Amino acid sequence: MKMKKSSLMVIAALMSVTMLAGCNNTANTSTSSTASKATSSAATSTVTSENASTATTSAASSTTDASAVESTASDTSAAGEEYDPAGKTIAVQTGTTGDTYATDLEKNPEEGKEPAKIERYSKGADAINALKQGKVDCVIIDNEPAKVFVSKNDDLQIMSNPFADEDYAMAVKKGNTELLDKINGALKELKEDGTIEKILNNYIGDDTGNFKYESPADVKRDNGTLTMATNAHFPPYENVEGNKIVGIDPDIMQAVCDKLGMELVIEDMEFDSIIPAVQSGKADVGVAGMTVNEDRLKNVDFTDSYAKGLQVIITKK
Repeated sequence: MKMKKSSLMVIAALMSVTMLAGCNNTANTSTSSTASKATSSAATSTVTSENASTATTSAASSTTDASAVESTASDTSAAGEEYDPAGKTIAVQTGTTGDTYATDLEKNPEEGKEPAKIERYSKGADAINALKQGKVDCVIIDNEPAKVFVSKNDDLQIMSNPFADEDYAMAVKKGNTELLDKINGALKELKEDGTIEKILNNYIGDDTGNFKYESPADVKRDNGTLTMATNAHFPPYENVEGNKIVGIDPDIMQAVCDKLGMELVIEDMEFDSIIPAVQSGKADVGVAGMTVNEDRLKNVDFTDSYAKGLQVIITKK
């Protein structure tokens, strides 16, 4: 849900990493859809009040869902100090949870503090570049992509004051309970047999690169095509390598499609176009490190959570 001023106090909490990671599996990319396809958006969307306007969560996608894979390892890239974003110019990726939190800092500043200013970008990497160029003071973004960006830029650091934990889930067209139930059933099996945990661990933590998800040799794809909408600029959840979209979300969705006997097609688009694509039927699911929130739930339904994450602040050293 959208953060109230009182909720922003969580910024003072020590940062903990609450997500695991997945493996490099490739999926077909396409710009066309077929009559038999089932469209979905999976670009690491977190369930928040902004997403809720386009989706509703199933009973199992509660923030206390014990089946959601998470990690509590400490983030060694944190700067060990808190950062006050009040009055600062904050870069965010348009339509993300970071955008929601920054907007709250802009519209509802704490008493006695200046409101923040927001610069919005279509890609997380563009927000990082703006920070490096001195155009903004900080970036608010999901923790795992933050760690990737910081690892590649020695002049950046993650501050030790994160926002609230989030549930990552997949957006499905509102009212499409048949597809929602099928995906939830596949997710349940993949959690129980350890596949999701292995995928997450392949991208996050100490075992990265040790597990590559591969579809079973005997899988049959007689049930049509599932189109996944994502924003492929959000590593380790999704990014482009060569001409393929890889990452946690593509791997998990490939595993889901293997369970459902469907062909996976991935559509890359702007993050704030994912939910409209699911609503219109251009995509069957939206999978993009997306958090579940009340606003998104007004427009789409969400599957059970498959991972947890949190927002953090990146600054220059």
